[in-house]
Amino acid sequence: MKVTFQAFHAVAEWKWDLPEAADDTCGICRVEFEGTCAKCKFPGDDCPIIVGACTHCFHMHCISDWIASEASQGKCPMCRQIFKEKVADAATPSQRRDLVSPSAPVATPGQRQTGTPGTF
Repeated sequence: MKVTFQAFHAVAEWKWDLPEAADDTCGICRVEFEGTCAKCKFPGDDCPIIVGACTHCFHMHCISDWIASEASQGKCPMCRQIFKEKVADAATPSQRRDLVSPSAPVATPGQRQTGTPGTF
């Protein structure tokens, strides 16, 4: 007996790997991480989630713009501690994302940012 498929409907789902205590929305723009920040058209690699050492999570564009503003003084908008990216223990320097310093221009999607890893 030969079987043929008439139709196949596949469904894919992905979620960000966030700390357990983390909120599911960006603390700056208040958009869910499953969505996208105001600068991006599509969620995903163009706007990854940045987790701070304080465990607060933000869209990359949101926290980059926040840190670049004079009013932020380099502090987390949620807890007002100096913002530093949380670095995974097992991550090697080549696996970590480089973040921009306040004086460096913010990269556009698809353009790699450079700077000192884990600092702004």
